[in-house]
Amino acid sequence: MGNANVAVLGGRMAPDLGKKGTVTDVTFYEAKRGADSVTLLEPAKYPEKLSSLFYSVGMADYALLVVEKIDSNLGETIVMADAMGLDEGWVVLRNYIQREQLAPLFAGTVFEKYAYVEDDPIAVREMLLDVAASRQRVPGDGHGTCPVDSHFNVRGVGPVVLGSVVDGRFRKHDKMRLLPQGKEVVLKSIQIHDADSDFAVAGDHVGFALRGVDADELDRGQVITTDPAAKVSPSFEGRARLVKYWPSPVEAGMALHAGHWMQMVPCRVVSSSHGGDFREPELAINFDSPITHLPGDDALLMYLEGGKLRVVGTIALN
Repeated sequence: MGNANVAVLGGRMAPDLGKKGTVTDVTFYEAKRGADSVTLLEPAKYPEKLSSLFYSVGMADYALLVVEKIDSNLGETIVMADAMGLDEGWVVLRNYIQREQLAPLFAGTVFEKYAYVEDDPIAVREMLLDVAASRQRVPGDGHGTCPVDSHFNVRGVGPVVLGSVVDGRFRKHDKMRLLPQGKEVVLKSIQIHDADSDFAVAGDHVGFALRGVDADELDRGQVITTDPAAKVSPSFEGRARLVKYWPSPVEAGMALHAGHWMQMVPCRVVSSSHGGDFREPELAINFDSPITHLPGDDALLMYLEGGKLRVVGTIALN
């Protein structure tokens, strides 16, 4: 049983590849072949909502970039996926666009590594399922971490959360922390693609039934983890790396958003300094609500009033 999570970016192709599932600002589709499955994530409300693109890229192992036109939305999508390190994927060209037209946009980004594939949904679907089949799931060891995407209450079961495991593994009956609250919860059962499972590993899109918490205590962006190293930070100081297209310094007082996992939190720059290179500033940032992370994770900095480019850069959360 293998699985792959694929963000379908740019033009629409996901409906031709899988069966439609959960719809929020990200629309999920599923393709299955035997025990293997592909979860397709479509940023349904992009470009109006940058969060839609951010969450889709953040939950993905791979990207399928469907290029229908070359415009600012394509540029922002490339910058977002590159800043978040989504370094494996494929490109589909439409409307007679040629590879050489994309070369300047792809230069120096993760997209230089992507393979070009034909605009053939049947062939693309089989290719993605082959990739999923190569990623066989094993129980493994290590602490598990799963950000909450959505949640609901099931009669006779109780609260259920949906999300993608980002690290480690979970087993039924694990005792876990719900962060940032710090509340202890118990993992009653696990479902993966509507089938019961005794375990979940990194890359699985899961449904977790929980004990020890009420449905009204749950929210998107919370994190379920067995990892004692997981931290909750109300503020942060560190070096940022701005994307090469960002035009000006990040100044004190600037209102940004910090994105990590399923969290997209308003924040304010308290101080900013740089030694002559404004693309690598030392920033002090206060978050409007605490961010949950593992030491060394990167957060994406976004400026929602940025016009055609709203992706600022990244900062390491040590």
